[in-house]
Amino acid sequence: MVDTTTLTRAVEHFADRLRAAPQSRLQRGAAAEALELARELARRAQVLEGLEPREMPDAGMFAAADQITVAGNDLAVVVPGEAEVDEAVTLVEEAQKRAGV
Repeated sequence: MVDTTTLTRAVEHFADRLRAAPQSRLQRGAAAEALELARELARRAQVLEGLEPREMPDAGMFAAADQITVAGNDLAVVVPGEAEVDEAVTLVEEAQKRAGV
């Protein structure tokens, strides 16, 4: 079993920062960045599960934190190895930097 603690912590940290961010920050791109991350994490999880990837819908800027949490936890359940965990953590950290939160 792969240790996915670093991934779930990174996702939770980003989600917490989004929840604490002012609406103006979310509107200036933080929510859009989070949605793109959630879509990528969800796509990766679906591919690993052998499913045809479907795009995560835009549920609005106030749902972005929940969307990355769900997608990140879904990926954590199916990720096959440490390299994939490290890659996903890097995606999360880079998205958080771009979001500015």
